[in-house]
Amino acid sequence: MASMKTRIITAVIGIPLLVLILLFGTRSFWIINALISLATGMMTVELLTAKKLHQNLLISVPSVIFSVAMPLFSFTPFFYLPIALYILVMFSILMLNNDKLHYDSLSFALSGSFVIAFGMSCLTYLNAVNPAYNSFFFAACLAIPWMADAGAYFAGTFFGKHKLCPKISPKKTVEGFAGGALFSIIASLLVGYIFKTFIFPDAYINYLALLIIGVLDSVISVIGDLSFSLIKRHCGIKDYGSIFPGHGGMLDRCDSVIFTCPLFLIVHQLIPVIM
Repeated sequence: MASMKTRIITAVIGIPLLVLILLFGTRSFWIINALISLATGMMTVELLTAKKLHQNLLISVPSVIFSVAMPLFSFTPFFYLPIALYILVMFSILMLNNDKLHYDSLSFALSGSFVIAFGMSCLTYLNAVNPAYNSFFFAACLAIPWMADAGAYFAGTFFGKHKLCPKISPKKTVEGFAGGALFSIIASLLVGYIFKTFIFPDAYINYLALLIIGVLDSVISVIGDLSFSLIKRHCGIKDYGSIFPGHGGMLDRCDSVIFTCPLFLIVHQLIPVIM
């Protein structure tokens, strides 16, 4: 229960800050994208720290630079540039320092940085599709998986009996997954209603598309969560960081977001969510 209390306190502090970001983000496309870029870099640092690679500057510096740059290039004609340079630099470093560096370390940094940067770049690309609605995309892409996680946590805490994936995450339960799915669907529809009613009354909100996102997010968010939990178990750590008391680090908070942002982008391109 102490963990639950800490989580609630963090949420009470964090939600008003998120609202302020949204208010300013509506006026400035670059504010939100800069925050996403910064958060992406922080997540990469946390991932490298888990493997104790953050002190190896030959690996950490190019990885962090790539992670910060990729979200800012995703919506430009030069989206491929950070990817090409990152791969070239990392393998050049490996060849020039093969007596000091091991391929498994480079592979861990390369694959992890790319997964994080790609997922978050889908969010900045969404923001660029229609900058007037960037605050909607930002809020929806964060709120839906976060609410799924919250629903899974509370349902699992009070009703959880059947383990979902005990070898990877012992605390996750089938009941928690059901609660997360319910919260995910509610959150997706609620985000659309709030933005339609209070922020963009003239916009068209496709609630069917949001419903599809809510249903699929409930599954994809669990895959993202379990994937990064598996990495934590491999590295022998409990959390990636402690920036959010009760929630862990930036990567602990956004592991599901990394996986669900590409889903949101796919659905939006097939069935526009907002116009």
